[in-house]
Amino acid sequence: MFRLALLFILLLSLGLPGSLCAQETYYSDVPLGIDWIIVPPDNPMSAAKVKLGKQLFFDTRLSGNRQVSCASCHDPNKGWADDRPFSPGAHGQLTTRNVPSVVNVGLHRTFFWDGRAASLEAQALAPMTNPAEMDIGLDELENRLRGIDGYRMQFEAIFNDGVTAQNIAKCLASFQRTLVAGETTYDRFRGGHANALEGEIGRGSGIFFGKANCGNCHIAKVYTDHKFHNIGTGIGSDAHDLGLAAHTGKAADVGKFRTPLLRDLALTAPYFHDGSKATLEEVVDFYNEGGGKNPNLDPHIVPLKLTPEEKKALVTFLREGLRSNVYPQIEKPTLPK
Repeated sequence: MFRLALLFILLLSLGLPGSLCAQETYYSDVPLGIDWIIVPPDNPMSAAKVKLGKQLFFDTRLSGNRQVSCASCHDPNKGWADDRPFSPGAHGQLTTRNVPSVVNVGLHRTFFWDGRAASLEAQALAPMTNPAEMDIGLDELENRLRGIDGYRMQFEAIFNDGVTAQNIAKCLASFQRTLVAGETTYDRFRGGHANALEGEIGRGSGIFFGKANCGNCHIAKVYTDHKFHNIGTGIGSDAHDLGLAAHTGKAADVGKFRTPLLRDLALTAPYFHDGSKATLEEVVDFYNEGGGKNPNLDPHIVPLKLTPEEKKALVTFLREGLRSNVYPQIEKPTLPK
């Protein structure tokens, strides 16, 4: 799949028909179930950018003390996420929110749990300057990469202005847009294979879109509505997270967090913005009980009254029916010197 992806990127670098390039381009070598990844017009895909972005993603030299990389928290062996509720940064401090997977991140319209970044490029720089994460100033980052011949030459070959923070972000975003997964059992069913949903997976699918009403927010295909909801996670904790309200300043947004994608959930435990649920069974129990009661609770979050058998089938659908047969498995790159 990724050999095909690289071919498509090369074609993009040579130019696309004007009907696509006039507004925005698309990364379209994607598996069944994903239509395309939208690419911003000021950062067209190219093989050189993806290669450089991959190197940057795995390089600990992008952190202040050279100890952590993007991949330290978004670990390919852990669903491109982390298996801990919170992740240690460059100096051992823990993040305040659970690290989401970057697989299919190009499907998002806003970034971070509170949506404070409007693009993948804007998101890429924030962890670097965050003292609790990579803890490096952008000027220092630029100077450090300019001092590495292998990086400096690659940047100068791609960008007229060479190593800049904005160009670092463009390369990281380009690489992350190639991390696509799909061809789940449910994708095959939607693609016309009527027998794909059989047995407990099929029963769980019916509960997901029926009695449990999960599809109200996790809309089929992308499994998100690109919105923010208060489901009651973290309510009553000592360090109550304001969620979207921290970004908007609106009282009505307290406790709202972005609807996550659901593909390959089995690989990305623990769950929710606070990593408070260790298993899919715990997630289903939480929703079955009606979430966490609070004044801003989303009206869609109500007790589901699922039977034990229904809960088991729903978990099976989440674990097996949304598991991708096409998934990004890549080796760590050789880093420039």
